[in-house]
Amino acid sequence: MFADTAASYDKCVLRNYAPAALTLVRGEGARVWDDSGKCYLDFCSGIATNSLGHAHPRWVAAIAAQAGRLAHVSNLFRNETQARLATRLAAKAADTPAGAGRLFFCNSGAEANEALLKLSRLHGKHRRGIGGRLLVARNAFHGRTFGAMSATPQEKIQKGFFPLLPGVDVAVFNDVASFEKLMGPDVDAVLVEPVQGESGLAVATPEFLRGLRTLCDQHGALLLFDEVQTGVARTGKFLAFEHFGVAPDAFSLAKGLGGGFPIGAAWVAERHAGLFVPGSHGTTFGGNPLACAAANAVLDVVEQEGVLGAIDRNSAVWLAELGALARRFPGHIREIRGLGYLRGVAFHTPSADVHALLRANGLLTVPAGDNVLRLLPPLTVGADILSEAASILAMTLEKL
Repeated sequence: MFADTAASYDKCVLRNYAPAALTLVRGEGARVWDDSGKCYLDFCSGIATNSLGHAHPRWVAAIAAQAGRLAHVSNLFRNETQARLATRLAAKAADTPAGAGRLFFCNSGAEANEALLKLSRLHGKHRRGIGGRLLVARNAFHGRTFGAMSATPQEKIQKGFFPLLPGVDVAVFNDVASFEKLMGPDVDAVLVEPVQGESGLAVATPEFLRGLRTLCDQHGALLLFDEVQTGVARTGKFLAFEHFGVAPDAFSLAKGLGGGFPIGAAWVAERHAGLFVPGSHGTTFGGNPLACAAANAVLDVVEQEGVLGAIDRNSAVWLAELGALARRFPGHIREIRGLGYLRGVAFHTPSADVHALLRANGLLTVPAGDNVLRLLPPLTVGADILSEAASILAMTLEKL
């Protein structure tokens, strides 16, 4: 074990993060251990990436086998793990209102959203000879690369990086009329999250997403969904937009797709896929055999071990437990938000102290905005683990 982790962070790592004074060294299932041997229930899941928990045996075996066979070849050549993954994801999209489409693989959610932004510009160029505007929602989070950051209208994200990518206008989430006011012939696309994860777990209404679909159809714009955090079964459907019955023209995936291994993907409907031609976009590492083997292992578990059905059953019980906590502690909890295994506990006041107390009590959580506690268990956990987390939360609130 490396003895100087904290000192090395202080001396050698850029200070763009403010990590907790906690060094994690091992994980198994829904639990992790720090360098002192203390065990924690991990409801961060690597910010929704460790979809199978830690060290899932099927995931570990798949990565080990692929690493011993072929790890990276670039996209100058075909590789069978990418072909298999593309086929499976295309089939899943085809089973939704989205229909037929094609995949582009990259390394992260921000990169996947960059592909959507480039699709938007290509669509505008195809229609009018020049790219135009993009409409996004207030409080959205689409990533930290320059394009994705420009589409993330949050001062704390954009501060210090102006001038940003031009042509991004901001409307109000769950308010179709506000988007309609900004719509015009120069709008190439609308980009929204079915659930706004980073800003507090606001869930889109069916009327909102259906209204955006109608609005985009009327004006010839693309409807783009950011499924980076909500995709791959996190909300109880493989894709969150399935809850609403609305078909996007393209969507992004990442986080849980690789089960902790970096991978992102952009799905583009067949009717728009021809906008990308050789040379129009690319990535060195995207879709490498090792990343795709990890993602295929995630899909194997989701498909073969009844993950979606279990989330549907268990999340209903968990929601009832969290609802009971909200009624028990009305002075602290304002409401419970989210879908499936993407849940938020909204507090009346900033929740930073709650996160710290939960960590001291053995539960790791993620902030979402200033006053929302985000709970992101592995997709594979059962009702017992969810109840354990609720019990730790109750014990913590009793002492506030």
